[in-house]
Amino acid sequence: MKILITGASSGIGAELARKYATKENELILLARREDKLFTLRSELFERVKSVEIIVADVTEFDKLQEKIAKIGFVDMVILNAGISIGHSLEITPFNDFKRLYDVNLLANHAILEILLPRFIEKKSGKIVFISSLASLISMPSSKAYSSSKRALNAYAESLRYKYKKDGLKVITILPGFIKSELTDKNDFKMPFLLSTKDGVDLIYNAIQNTKRFYAFPLRFYLIIKILNLLPQFLRDKIVESLY
Repeated sequence: MKILITGASSGIGAELARKYATKENELILLARREDKLFTLRSELFERVKSVEIIVADVTEFDKLQEKIAKIGFVDMVILNAGISIGHSLEITPFNDFKRLYDVNLLANHAILEILLPRFIEKKSGKIVFISSLASLISMPSSKAYSSSKRALNAYAESLRYKYKKDGLKVITILPGFIKSELTDKNDFKMPFLLSTKDGVDLIYNAIQNTKRFYAFPLRFYLIIKILNLLPQFLRDKIVESLY
């Protein structure tokens, strides 16, 4: 199987690359940091059928699409690249807000604009979006991140409906807090924090079982679901009490 993983230089992306590093798989690892990609390739080289690296800033859309166009058909793309600008109650500067949306949402479409016709032609393919439980409830301190991931959920859902008849499998993964460079920025206690390995094990199993929508940890997901089922005035009071 030929697999493209974005945001592969560290955290969830790098650990997913390790999970898929078998003699049956060809890996294409895309990220911005060349040194980390080379280190990961050296680590995986003898375990995998082949491993290719693509050094790219996913916000440079034209260059990104040129590089994606050269890789040919892939069996699966794991759209993992994502950033956070931390938690703050202040007004988010526009350039920070825009870059976050460019990485967390628009880069995915830039990639899929190239890959979708190939999936459709082959009548097969798996598209995996790494979203977040933060997409299910918007806190005042994470308005940019939460809204970008909620938009990603809607985008993934529309693709799943649109291309089901073409044999495409679309999977949306919504993790809670997983140890990574992204969560290392947080200066608050993160409930149900998982190690990178434990979190990626759950993601890997969900992908292998073609879960259309997979949110975890279950307890955290249920708390958010219950909160969202409450009347608006009561939910407002609970959220407001946290700030």
